[in-house]
Amino acid sequence: MISKHLLLKVLDKALSNGADFADIFVESTYNSLINYNDNKTKQNIVGRDQGAGVRVFYGQSAIYAYTNDLSEKALIAAAAAVSQAARGKSDGKVINLTVRKNFDRHPVAIPSDTVSRRDKIDFIKQINDSSRNYSDLISQVDITLIEKIQKVLIVNSEGLLTEDMRNYARVNVISIASRGTEKQTGWEGPGGLAGYEFFKSLDPAALGRNTASRAVTMLQADYAPGGKMPVIIDNGFGGVIFHEACGHSLETTSVAKGASIFAGKMGEQIASPLVTAIDDGTIPNAWGSENIDDEGLPTRKTVLIENGILKSYMVDRMGSVKTGYETTGSGRKQSYKFAPASRMRNTYIAAGKSKLEDLIASTELGIYAKKMGGGSVMPGTGNFNFAVSEAYLIKKGKIQEPVRGVTLIGNGGDILKKISMIADNLALSQGMCGSVSGSVPANVGQPAIKVDEITIGGRK
Repeated sequence: MISKHLLLKVLDKALSNGADFADIFVESTYNSLINYNDNKTKQNIVGRDQGAGVRVFYGQSAIYAYTNDLSEKALIAAAAAVSQAARGKSDGKVINLTVRKNFDRHPVAIPSDTVSRRDKIDFIKQINDSSRNYSDLISQVDITLIEKIQKVLIVNSEGLLTEDMRNYARVNVISIASRGTEKQTGWEGPGGLAGYEFFKSLDPAALGRNTASRAVTMLQADYAPGGKMPVIIDNGFGGVIFHEACGHSLETTSVAKGASIFAGKMGEQIASPLVTAIDDGTIPNAWGSENIDDEGLPTRKTVLIENGILKSYMVDRMGSVKTGYETTGSGRKQSYKFAPASRMRNTYIAAGKSKLEDLIASTELGIYAKKMGGGSVMPGTGNFNFAVSEAYLIKKGKIQEPVRGVTLIGNGGDILKKISMIADNLALSQGMCGSVSGSVPANVGQPAIKVDEITIGGRK
């Protein structure tokens, strides 16, 4: 995208006032979005974007500037801007850029920009028709097909020059059931680091049917009881609680500032001995995977918690400078408009040895949270509040009637210690994770877990 000669000139300019380190992130991205609502296409957008960012380190401070103009003048100007953060002299070190090729763990069979819009809309219509045909209570179906092809080039003052190509594919399906003034929603959002072959692997009729079923079931459900009781949180998107209430507190973005409940606890027991938690950027074609992170480092599998013991944080370059911990290939960002920060990729609680049926059978009275919804977290304390989008009462070891209005209220650190059983049905679910470096694709996941006590917010 940019000549090696120009890249070296930009690095030299960035280092001209004595910076300790400099890097350049160059991006060219194809974006496609189709939104289908009210039985018709509402949006059909295709666009391209490109730009570059230049960053320097001065001690434990990082300065970042970006531009959407890839001309020599604009790039040198960005480098000059970050170099002004200090007054010193370059050490005159000659940078020898060495190309590093990366093994591609995420092959693409059908690039997203090679498939006709008609084929994509036909796929969407199958989902829409299946949802609407499920029940007369389905009042609205909203489907968004999202595709992105991102090409990145990263160089730094240590001599690294490397590139990566990332093809993302995702479909968000929302079915809404209505009765009078009441509404309930069913949602699914499968995605992958893959081409159009990902959509061809899905069952569009099942996507429509499953989201409609969830919405209709919750519309007809009674309200849930409140109080403290055992909760079984099912696999897949159930992992959103660990992601939000615990995962962000394991990123050096918060650890280095002391704004984490897990800061300074390396090697300590922070969870039940049953809990092993992992952040893995290498899973083939997984939504949160990459060949390299946005600092050019190879992604890896990082064990965060092993048998309840804190083993690692998620560490980016600046996080490593501030904490002394080795980088884990976790530097990520939304685009060239953001500086990278330590971020999750595919983060999950590892499978246990029990069966979901065992967890249910062991519960005299409790809640089965089959599908989690959204919520809020206070990162510094780990306190959270999450809605459950599909829930059922458990009575005498059996799943009983559906209940709605369930909210889980607790603390991430406490919940980890109260996990008493873990099933063997590990699954991952896709989402977008927001933080200081923008919104990035991330998988959450877990097998079904039993938490002995959570406060339930309910109307009864």
